[in-house]
Amino acid sequence: MQTMKMGNNEVVLLGTAMPPVLPEGSHVMTGTVELPPGDPGSPPHRHSGPVFGYMLEGEMIFELEGEPERVIKAGEAFWEPGGDVIHYQAANNLPDRTTKFLAVMVCAPNQEMLVFVSPEELEQRKDRRAPRPN
Repeated sequence: MQTMKMGNNEVVLLGTAMPPVLPEGSHVMTGTVELPPGDPGSPPHRHSGPVFGYMLEGEMIFELEGEPERVIKAGEAFWEPGGDVIHYQAANNLPDRTTKFLAVMVCAPNQEMLVFVSPEELEQRKDRRAPRPN
């Protein structure tokens, strides 16, 4: 983490990303997501635009296409590019506590924010998924 000054305020930089160019007419949605203890989260899906998040409470197992799954803990930031990339997991890693995160989602014009991926497409793209942990 990096700290910087903005006028009289101190800002703690949690992460940076270079998102794709946003098409004209895109809109942004901000909300919180709560996952009950042990919840597997949404089935594999994709977002029409980039998503930026910040873990407020708990731990989440996070997995994007082409990347190994990882655990994001409270106080950490994450992002995903959206578009064609499959988001495999956003699961609560804790069996006994709720996990909660803030999400800022950019929605491409005239597209749904979240689209589930069919079993057929998952099979066609299985070579793009990082090896599963044992």
